[in-house]
Amino acid sequence: MSKKVKIGNLIIGGGEPIAVQSMATFKTESPEAVKQAIALKNAGCDILRFSVLDENDAAAFKNIKKAVDIPICADIHFDYRLALLSIKAGADKIRINPGNVGQEANVRAIADAVKSAAIPVRVGSNTGSIDKQFLEKYGKNEVSLAESALKQVALFEKFGVNDIVISVKASSPSLTVKAYEYIAAKTDYPLHIGVTEAGTEYNGIIKNAVAMGALLFKGIGDTLRVSLSADPLKEIKAAKSILSATGLRNYGAEVVACPTCGRCEWDCMSFAEKTEKFLEGVNKPLKVAVMGCVVNGPGEAKDADIGIAGGRDGCVIFLKGKLLKKIDKKDAEKEFFAELRKCIN
Repeated sequence: MSKKVKIGNLIIGGGEPIAVQSMATFKTESPEAVKQAIALKNAGCDILRFSVLDENDAAAFKNIKKAVDIPICADIHFDYRLALLSIKAGADKIRINPGNVGQEANVRAIADAVKSAAIPVRVGSNTGSIDKQFLEKYGKNEVSLAESALKQVALFEKFGVNDIVISVKASSPSLTVKAYEYIAAKTDYPLHIGVTEAGTEYNGIIKNAVAMGALLFKGIGDTLRVSLSADPLKEIKAAKSILSATGLRNYGAEVVACPTCGRCEWDCMSFAEKTEKFLEGVNKPLKVAVMGCVVNGPGEAKDADIGIAGGRDGCVIFLKGKLLKKIDKKDAEKEFFAELRKCIN
């Protein structure tokens, strides 16, 4: 089990619930960044990261801290002084890429600052930032990727920093899984998991789900980000769905529905979509079944808190495993959603 690390008002690692992260897309000093931070927090983001490109971005952490009460992380590249300014402005965590903040003295300056502020640092390695010595020795693989991160971790440890989070991301789900398996066997620091540069919404979610599912079922991962070339609100939604599917966090209502086949004699697919939309924002844990026919439908619906199964002669609604009523297909939406409201309230 990983060790615990405190980030702002949140504890990760050590068996704590897996935290959902995202990253703001607006320039950190802009008013839009504050608005986006609020929207992401309300959507369920647990930790939010911001790019720090200049001194104005670093200073803007004061405004963001006033707007949201979730931990905020400063993403630092190349200029170690921006890390110091971000810490001074209230950043709850610093993220650096191994080797790109310059000489050892710069790392020491960051180390001294995070120790003084009692905040953690994330060493975030990816396939674009592999240390040359490891790249030449091992090639581009899980060993070089993980060892690049561990080299930087050792440097922070040398300067007395022990509140560390590590990430070793690749754009390949397979390499991502191998890198996290490798590093999980080498250290007990909390791991932030995800597939970097995963792509647009559809393919990006698939790549992240493949890698994260493989890791989470092995107990690897303490925080995660579903990185997408899309609105970060979609990252939060996807992350919540992945965690719900693994059973590691419960984000409310779950809809199970038939894949449908030639036996389906009512519009089960459309009804399932309407049901999911109806349940958006519902945090109460519910299992809701929308089934397409009489072969498996009634049995599956009986396993749910509430379910509906359709057939040639109409639909049946089940509540807590018992038949509640038979209804005409034309009344299905009205009748079922009325019963669903009772379950929610």
